[in-house]
Amino acid sequence: MKQVMVMGIESNEVLDKLPKHLLDLVIDQPYNDYTFQDQAVWRYVMRQNVHFLGKVAHESYLEGLKKTGISIDEIPHMYGMNRILSDIGWAAVSVDGFIPPQAFMEFQAYNVLVIAADIRNIGHIEYTPAPDIIHEAAGHAPIIADKEYADYLKLFGEVGAKAFSSAADFEMYEAIRYLSIIKEDPSTSQEDIDKAEKEIERLQANVTVSSEMARIRNLHWWTVEYGLIGTLEDYKIYGAGLLSSIGESASCLDDEKVKKRVYSVEAADYSFDITTAQPQLFITPSFEELNKVLLEFSEQLAWKRGGLYGLKVAIESNNTGTAQYNSGIQVSGTFSEVIEKDGEAIYVKTNTPTQLCLNNKQLEGHAKEYHAHGFSSPVGKLKGERNGIEFFEENKLNHYNIVVGKECDLNYESGVKVSGVVESIIRNPKGQIILISFSNARVTYGDTVFFEPEWGMYDMTVGSEIESVYSGCADAQAFGVRFDPPKEKTHKIIHNEKSKELHQLYGRVRLIREGKESEDELGDIFKSITIEFSSDWLLALEILEILKSKDTQHNLQQEITSYLDTLMNTQPSLKKLIADGLNLIKNDFELIH
Repeated sequence: MKQVMVMGIESNEVLDKLPKHLLDLVIDQPYNDYTFQDQAVWRYVMRQNVHFLGKVAHESYLEGLKKTGISIDEIPHMYGMNRILSDIGWAAVSVDGFIPPQAFMEFQAYNVLVIAADIRNIGHIEYTPAPDIIHEAAGHAPIIADKEYADYLKLFGEVGAKAFSSAADFEMYEAIRYLSIIKEDPSTSQEDIDKAEKEIERLQANVTVSSEMARIRNLHWWTVEYGLIGTLEDYKIYGAGLLSSIGESASCLDDEKVKKRVYSVEAADYSFDITTAQPQLFITPSFEELNKVLLEFSEQLAWKRGGLYGLKVAIESNNTGTAQYNSGIQVSGTFSEVIEKDGEAIYVKTNTPTQLCLNNKQLEGHAKEYHAHGFSSPVGKLKGERNGIEFFEENKLNHYNIVVGKECDLNYESGVKVSGVVESIIRNPKGQIILISFSNARVTYGDTVFFEPEWGMYDMTVGSEIESVYSGCADAQAFGVRFDPPKEKTHKIIHNEKSKELHQLYGRVRLIREGKESEDELGDIFKSITIEFSSDWLLALEILEILKSKDTQHNLQQEITSYLDTLMNTQPSLKKLIADGLNLIKNDFELIH
């Protein structure tokens, strides 16, 4: 059934496919909360990006801005972006800051771009440690207009959603989310920031083995976020982190300060720090190469390797995982134990509510409520048989009494023994047996008893091998998967009356630029800046831009230029920002590096 709205956004064919558990993280874009200063911040960054990145970004960037409906002059409305993104098979939703990596990957697998709703404050105009709408909308969205790159993003989501996380990953995610929130809040004390950074250092120091998710996040960082494309001698920017950072997009081009490496699967072992500029970057020769490296990396995952290796990864994760047998049956729960022999898994156990599925649909009668205390079953072939039970013809099934109503004794080549009365048999569409249910069942391995007759019905999955083990469950809706919204929300800046006055001045200048009010007011507005808001630089630049474009009030232009020169001399941190702004106004687009 078609969803009419998703958190205030008109739905489309892409959003209609999102599973319910992902909608838990979607929020309504707080468009009315953006101040006129926020709009000016967006406009400044976008003007800088378009003029500077037009030369150093991948060729699809500028064209992508047009295709995705992203304006230079105002923060995009999500509903407007969605109407245009749907034409290229994608959609966008608003979220509150960082979301869990597993959810991020899954959104991407569904062709949905997650966009952090907040926008960086003017103090972080060059770079923000938190995800914001500039990073997401102006960084990620334009490049997905390139089909080959969009296919890579989708594939990345599909692969990443199957990667196992660890408890340490979640701790790190929460610590990074918290640090990004407080660093973007101008009221946070340096003491609190130092404390949060030390906590991340502590967590990093305690990591001995990187999880699958940690390694694939590294690949995501060095491509989607901070990727370069071309050769070591001649390259362009395509990573969203660089495309949205007017500071780092320039500094990253310095080959002496930022080492360049050829992108390969080895990038999975290079960790990153979101709070600072990167010491090295990776260059891919093409978007096609990104897919090749990702597929090469995926061969290392439990999802592809399956078997004993995959089960051990699932157990180490201690999170919900799915083991898929070669017969097609899927077991989803938290795996707690695997019995092995000669390097092969011969018996598996879960210790949490477990569902059984086929083709990602829960089998009738085998919900997690039924297997509420976990599930266990053998893996392998019967003794003396070349093929597993799943491949048995009727004569072979009759030979072993694998017939409803008959009592049978099954001896696996591993030594596992299963005996009982066959009560039901479930087959896959090919006619292969995937599940046998026994009454009066007894299951043993040597002196170890896995199941006794008095425990009830024994459900035995059928399969000679486990071909895949991956994170998450096979049927998320039936399993009742939820992504609880983060406990700590991003901090909303409470503007005092003084700040609100400044924002209103930004609003008046905006109306003048749009021709809705007289430019005669600009002198009074600038006077208010010099008296009441003497450290503001962006609004002064906007006024100067209007005057220069109309070639009027030359005396006022000179006053503003002198004011900005003073700020550059007295506040070094503003020098580059102001100089770059002045260069744009003069139509000289060579930015100061």
